[in-house]
Amino acid sequence: MTAPIAVHLLTGFLGSGKTTLLNHMLKSPEYADCAVLVNEFGEVGVDHHLIEALQGDVVLLPSGCICCTVRGDLADVIRDLHERRDAGTVPRFQRMVIETTGLADPTPVLSTLMHERVIRHHFCVGTVITTVDAVNAAATLERFPEALKQIAVADRIVITKTDLAEPEEVRALRASLAGINAVAWLLESAGQPPAVALLMGEESNECGEGGEALPQRAPERGPLGAHRSLLRPETRAHASGVTSFTLDLDAQVDWTVFGVWLSLLLHTHGKRVLRVKGLLDVAGTDRPVVVHGVQHLIHPPSHLAVWPAGERRSRLVFITQDLEPDLIRRSLAAFLAALAPRTAQETVSA
Repeated sequence: MTAPIAVHLLTGFLGSGKTTLLNHMLKSPEYADCAVLVNEFGEVGVDHHLIEALQGDVVLLPSGCICCTVRGDLADVIRDLHERRDAGTVPRFQRMVIETTGLADPTPVLSTLMHERVIRHHFCVGTVITTVDAVNAAATLERFPEALKQIAVADRIVITKTDLAEPEEVRALRASLAGINAVAWLLESAGQPPAVALLMGEESNECGEGGEALPQRAPERGPLGAHRSLLRPETRAHASGVTSFTLDLDAQVDWTVFGVWLSLLLHTHGKRVLRVKGLLDVAGTDRPVVVHGVQHLIHPPSHLAVWPAGERRSRLVFITQDLEPDLIRRSLAAFLAALAPRTAQETVSA
């Protein structure tokens, strides 16, 4: 089987600079094999005399990227573009970027990528990149829940317009963003946009075999998941009710037991679980299993070839809203105690 095509999601509130960032990405010559899905061609800063119409709403950009407008169902657009790729009527793109509208909740897009059967066979979720305006972020977060979700599901948060804000405002914003999403990488774009490889997570080969970008902590905060047990989750809370925390399990996990627990959790509290992502050390295999869920949906599990950084330990990153971390912790501990006594005992005693 060929490797799945990573789909990166570029989101951010109105005026936060995501289209400027997209143009920066499109000018990078090493990413000429990219398909870009946008709402309107006119939002992408290219000279329309230099683009070549391929068919309908698909054009070829000067960089070699292909660009497609999304005016109907997103799943139909992705499937159609993949069929054209296989038929040779568009270049054989190796990655995809979807730019959402400024008012969009990104979770339905992630759900489409994770749930639609044909799409998940050929594509995997890459990184979620969210732009945040340093000048207007505080007011935006108070008024628009969409902006909060854009930040909560991000793997990379790019703070823009820092040159127009006071240093104290930028420091306060960084602290606020870390409270909403403690595991996203915080980057700044004033003067020099971040490297495209860093934005897409490709500097660390985060996209697994048929899986998704793995959760990582920004270098300034040290390695993700210092040795913690299930009973000592790291938690960061935000005034909006959004909490991000990690759960580590020291013992191997019974996949059936864990799968039933996670399914029940998302069925009961799916609207309040904005995202869950991580690696599991599953009994019976030496390879890490990638877990990724968005609200009520769970992406089919996949495997990585090796454990990152040589550390073999189950680690889950949760981002929830109005849902206490202790409830999730107690629920998992009780479930393991009932159905996998040895696993629960080893974890609690750590």
